[in-house]
Amino acid sequence: MHDRHLYEYAVIRIVPQVEREEFFNVGVVLYCKRPRFIGMEFKLDAKKLEAFCPELDVEQVEKNLNAFKAICYGEKHGGPIARLEPAERFRWLTATRSSVIQTSKTHPGFSENLEVTLKCLFEDLVL
Repeated sequence: MHDRHLYEYAVIRIVPQVEREEFFNVGVVLYCKRPRFIGMEFKLDAKKLEAFCPELDVEQVEKNLNAFKAICYGEKHGGPIARLEPAERFRWLTATRSSVIQTSKTHPGFSENLEVTLKCLFEDLVL
């Protein structure tokens, strides 16, 4: 029998004009306490972003998403937040904010393979 892990995930969204509350999904961040797993996948569709909000700088949004990913994976260039424990990084990444990059509320689930679950969520909710 395989171990089933309780995990949490949130969908990463681009909200070009915060006051309009319109968004589209670009990624998923997933956290699981017991194996101290945190992972993220994202894909920014530049054409979709330009159609949605032509005044947004696609390159800057991509840089911000890469910074989000650096924090998720605890990379040195992710700054002080990236040095926190996985649970703290996940909470910081999924905190409510009014910026162009936001996350959904967190949702729970069970998984026997967290990497596969992350890929499946990404495919289902983003691609």
